Parts: sequence; structure tokens; C-alpha cells
Amino acid sequence: MPRLFRSCYCRNGLGMHIPDGFLSTPVWATLDVTAAPVVGYLARRAQRGIEPSKVPLLGVMGAFVFAAQMINFPVGPGTSGHLVGAALLAYTLGPAAAGVVLTAILAVQALVFQDGGILAMGANVINMAVAGMLAGYLPYSIWGAGRWRRQAIFLGGFLSLMTSALLALSELLLSGVAMPAAVLRISVGLFAVSAVLEGAITLAIMQALETINPEFVRQPRAEGGRVLGWIGGAAVLLAVAGVAVASAYPDGIQSLADATGIASQAKALMRAPLADYQLGMLHSVFLRKAGAGLAGLGLIFGACMLCGKLLARQRGA
Repeated sequence: MPRLFRSCYCRNGLGMHIPDGFLSTPVWATLDVTAAPVVGYLARRAQRGIEPSKVPLLGVMGAFVFAAQMINFPVGPGTSGHLVGAALLAYTLGPAAAGVVLTAILAVQALVFQDGGILAMGANVINMAVAGMLAGYLPYSIWGAGRWRRQAIFLGGFLSLMTSALLALSELLLSGVAMPAAVLRISVGLFAVSAVLEGAITLAIMQALETINPEFVRQPRAEGGRVLGWIGGAAVLLAVAGVAVASAYPDGIQSLADATGIASQAKALMRAPLADYQLGMLHSVFLRKAGAGLAGLGLIFGACMLCGKLLARQRGA
């Protein structure tokens, strides 16, 4: 059986996040330089649609996506995946605000949870918060208002993850990582399974939101308190109870790193306070993970609220 399927890496990893040490300096430096103005442009575009009443939506959706990303599920023998949420954020917040919120999530994950590299943050932002988000939003922008709405939502979720995955694979290849053809085929296949699940989960969440309030996506302020309460409660439930059922198998990037022999190259520039999604002061493994999840919810909610308030203030000015 290929080594890709025999890893015993057991942290609660998140599938698309590239750590430091995997990319060559020219690759991560180029993507860092590219990501900064792109996110700045998204922030300027987001100002047009951000009103003070919409700011809590950014915080709650950001916290929900963070909590959902903590729940890994099996996608193949010895490998797991999870919701990325780029398409979901684009549908509920609009593409520009979604890019800003997902960038804030990635920054907190890298700095606080040691999930994704600091130097590789530009790559992760481009892969997920920009290219993956835009690929996910494209079908929705074309067919989302018509009779193909459900198919557009599913396809957007699928494309968002596949785009992020293929970009990550391309960046590793450009960095000189040798990938045997068999390993590459298996990796693409597993990412495709994750993408199908991403589309299905995104569709299920959107249908649930529109069942609570049919006008939520089009007019999120209508009955906003009730919907935001449901989303916030679901985020807390995922962060606390979800860690008990999450798969311990390594995610796609970690499995690929094991298969190609570059896993040992992963390095951390600093020791994050909640590394590996664990609150070290607690004794129980469950309590350490649940405590870190709840702390993360608060941090992500605060970071996204701050971004929203800054954008709304600049829009008013």
C-alpha cells in the first residue's frame, strides 16, 4: 500500500494549509508580495457593501467557518479532509468581504494555532481566500438566482476546494518537490473526494440557512438576530463536541508531505500559544482541544468584527 495511506500523523490538521519549509524562497516570497495588494483590493471592494448592521454577520460566519474547519472527516484510507468554507463565505458575505474574512482566519490560524506557515501565508491566502473563493463564487454568480441554484452552490463548493488544492500542488512542484506520478494521481483523487464533500456540505448549510430565513442570503439583516444565533450556536457545538468525533488521520497536504518525504522540512518560526489546537493548561485531551476551539472562536469572531468595523468606518468616511 502506498506510503500516502500509512501515515500515523495525528494532529487535528487542516487540509489546504501549507506550513513553512515546504515552499522554496522564490515561491513563497512571490506569493507574499502578490497577496498583500490583492487583499488590499478586496478590502477596498468590500467597503462598498459593508454597513454597520452587517458587521456581526462577518464575525459569526468567520467563527462558524473556523469551527467547521476543525472537524476532519475521512476521505480515503488513512487520509482526512474538512470544509474550507471559501464558497460558503462568498455566498453569504459577498466575494470581497469573504476574501477579507478568510484572510483573517488564516492569519489567526498561523499566528495562534501554528496551522499554516507565516512565510507561506501569502500562498495560503492566494490559494484559499482569493483563487479558491473566486472559483467557488463564479457558478453562483451565473446560475445562483435561477433554477440551477442548488447545482451552482454545489459546483461552487467543489471548484473552490479543487482550485485551492491544485494551486497548492503546483506551488510544491515549482518548489522542487519530487512527486511520483502515482502519488500525484492519488493526491488529486483524494482532493476530488474532499471537493465533492465540500460541495455537498456547502449546499446543506445554505439550504439550512434559507430554511430558517428564506431571505437570509439576499437580505441578511431580515430576522438577522435569530439566524445569527443559530449560526453562532452551531459554531460553539462544532468547536466543543465536534473535536470528539473528528478524524485523527492526516489531511491531504500532510499525507502528501509524508509520501514525498518532505514532512521533516516543516518548521515553525515561532511557538504559537495554542499550537496543534490544544490549550496546554488543561489535563484532558478533549478539554484541551475544546478549550482551544472556544478560544479560537472568540479570536476569529473578534478579528472579523474588527475588520468589518474598520471597513464600515472607512465606507462612512
